[in-house]
Amino acid sequence: QLQLVESGGGLVQPGGSLRLSCAASGFTLDYYAIGWFRQAPGKDREGVSCISRRGGTTNYADSVKGRFTISRDIAKNTVYLQMNSLKPEDTAVYYCAADSNWFRLCALNLPDFTSWGQGTQVTVSS
Repeated sequence: QLQLVESGGGLVQPGGSLRLSCAASGFTLDYYAIGWFRQAPGKDREGVSCISRRGGTTNYADSVKGRFTISRDIAKNTVYLQMNSLKPEDTAVYYCAADSNWFRLCALNLPDFTSWGQGTQVTVSS
């Protein structure tokens, strides 16, 4: 059974850093693109970053380019989101999700991702 579990969220001051983890089980990362999405209160869920199943392609939302970095550890079957220079507007529940389409690299298109984790809260506040 495919499962994704996020961790690493918390409270951080503006300018601080956090690293989120997305641990996958029931499948290997080589068969799925993984995306990070976030949803702030009262707002729609939006794409943050994604990495292709071979790891060769990454994409970022304009709002996080230069501050966030997505990576993966195949041995641990885990995808990470390193978040630096955090801003209050980064406050949201962060979700990771898997896209099983073999021919798709990665795009921040929410309907492409069919398996989701439960989310982890990130709060950026002084």
